[in-house]
Amino acid sequence: MDEYTPKERLARVLAHKEVDRMPAICVTQTGTVEQMDACGAEWPEAHENAEKMATLAEAAHTIVGFEAVRVPFDITAEAEFFGCGIKPSTKVQQPSVISHVINSVDDLEDHKDYDITTKRIGQVLKAINILADKYGDELPIIGSMIGPFSLAQHLTGDSWFMSIMTDEEFGKAVMDFTTEFGIKYALAQVENGADTFSIIDPTASYSLIGAEFYKKFVIPYHTKLVDALHEKGVPSVLHICGDTTPGLSIMETCGVDAISIDQNVDVATAVANVDKALIVGNLDPVSVLWNSGEENVAAIKEESQKALEAGVGLLAPGCGIVSQTPTVNLQAMIECAKNWTY
Repeated sequence: MDEYTPKERLARVLAHKEVDRMPAICVTQTGTVEQMDACGAEWPEAHENAEKMATLAEAAHTIVGFEAVRVPFDITAEAEFFGCGIKPSTKVQQPSVISHVINSVDDLEDHKDYDITTKRIGQVLKAINILADKYGDELPIIGSMIGPFSLAQHLTGDSWFMSIMTDEEFGKAVMDFTTEFGIKYALAQVENGADTFSIIDPTASYSLIGAEFYKKFVIPYHTKLVDALHEKGVPSVLHICGDTTPGLSIMETCGVDAISIDQNVDVATAVANVDKALIVGNLDPVSVLWNSGEENVAAIKEESQKALEAGVGLLAPGCGIVSQTPTVNLQAMIECAKNWTY
């Protein structure tokens, strides 16, 4: 018999307390076609309807075996909330942002009067409430949203990267706006039952914008968000795509409890480059987890063992799970996590 519930176990790991074994969780998106077929809740409806969203999130636990439930399955609901154009999801592909709404500081004023409980983000809040009512005593309820820097890029477009280098006033105004929204949205998720939080900020990359701009346009805003969550007793995990190795020591200064790394980062190096943050990851979601067949299950277990022996704090995919990933492949990773003791 396990010594802790999954909820207790993850909370203790994120607080650097002793546990009986490693939790088996995923801090990035968890929806797959096999789960959709098994539970009857499919994309795109599971992006838009709270009941279907909760059903598909639950499937990651009941069908795949993850010891947590997490919503949502994409990072476009926030941009859609503010009026950005969205390319719709299919059953196998997530939605994407195709047009933008912020070109000036004046444009921000037009978007400051909003109701956090409406539109698709309102459905996320309802889904969290459904999951918390059913599993909140037993499982971690992982809330998630796009981080403030990447939301800024969604709202402004690709010109965002030039803007932070040439127009500091505009850049900081946008970051103030997205961070204020992010804190409201994150705390609304907590109020509805989220007890762990995953910040997905893929374009807030140290390797993309460099140390100077990362310290100026990312760290202060991540710190505000993490502090707001900590005030509610909620630990947070930060995921940024790409090779974040050079910036890991700076990334953790925002106070985040864990950093999710992708497959481009060496686990042992990542562990050595942080002081306190737990390292999460980093099986390649495409070349390792997506491939099918019994031979790949053996490869998944081998790659999992390498990450575990290198010191990863939580074994997980290095990015969002590809929707066509076979359940058996995910279960191979889960088995390795559950069999690992720190």
